[in-house]
Amino acid sequence: MSVQLSQWKASGSFMPFGPFQHQVFIKELGSSDAQPDDTLLLIHGFPESSYSYHAVVDGLMKHFQRIILFDLIGYGWSDKPKHHYSYSLFEQADVALTVWKHFGIQGGHLLAHDMGDSVATELLARHEHGLLPQWFSKGFKSITFTNGSMVLDLAQLRTTQKILLSRFGPWMGQLTRFQLFQQQIRSAHGNNRLSEENIYNLWAGNTLQDGHKKSYLTIKYLNDRKRFEKTRWLPALGQTQLPIHLCWGNEDAVARVEMAHYLKNEVCKNAQLTIMEGLGHFCQLGSPEQWTEHILDYFKMD
Repeated sequence: MSVQLSQWKASGSFMPFGPFQHQVFIKELGSSDAQPDDTLLLIHGFPESSYSYHAVVDGLMKHFQRIILFDLIGYGWSDKPKHHYSYSLFEQADVALTVWKHFGIQGGHLLAHDMGDSVATELLARHEHGLLPQWFSKGFKSITFTNGSMVLDLAQLRTTQKILLSRFGPWMGQLTRFQLFQQQIRSAHGNNRLSEENIYNLWAGNTLQDGHKKSYLTIKYLNDRKRFEKTRWLPALGQTQLPIHLCWGNEDAVARVEMAHYLKNEVCKNAQLTIMEGLGHFCQLGSPEQWTEHILDYFKMD
């Protein structure tokens, strides 16, 4: 385990989730008294953890007074159970709400990446249907989506992802090694700005509790995406009056930039679209300064 990952863990804590008391890694930065307008809620992607934001949180804190991060179940320092957890986007959305309730969050700006985008669209759907809990009374001030497969028909899934989703998934998980993981991450990212150190830290987070052998479970969210995207999540995005920001690295090889243009032109025409030229899928890791600048430019327009 790298020093950076160990330090990240040391500055966080854990809380239980659900009837089986799965432990969730949580982290709060800044002032616990910050108002919702000054609060940023972050959700990470696959196969990542809250640590994926480690290089951008200082920059984000120049605008926000409070940032809440956590590792979804199955990721990073959180528990990675083989049983008693569905790994569905619905249950992951419940995890997010449980974490925010723990911190007394009444509302805030939501920012998500990759699979986190899908969790965010489920939370958005609950907002649109009046299903968010009463304690979250201030609601979402805005939602920013970054480089995630929100239109599955346009996604270019990697071969490993397809195998993990098949009946050979458990077998593939057992065979996964760093070299294969590294190749798949570089392939998905789409440019050469992702260092081996970044990839190794992604891998190290995955190997906790043998998580790399359970990727066939965590990737099941794509089955939810396939089932509910066109009937629940894209309609919610299309009808919402919340401020929506689509912020996309245009060299992403999986969630290609065509997806961002489709969302802007066909689904959520009122969204603000930012194209990050020359940035790949894991922008906040590969190009943290440029990523932070593009993200904060949106908030400075308010």
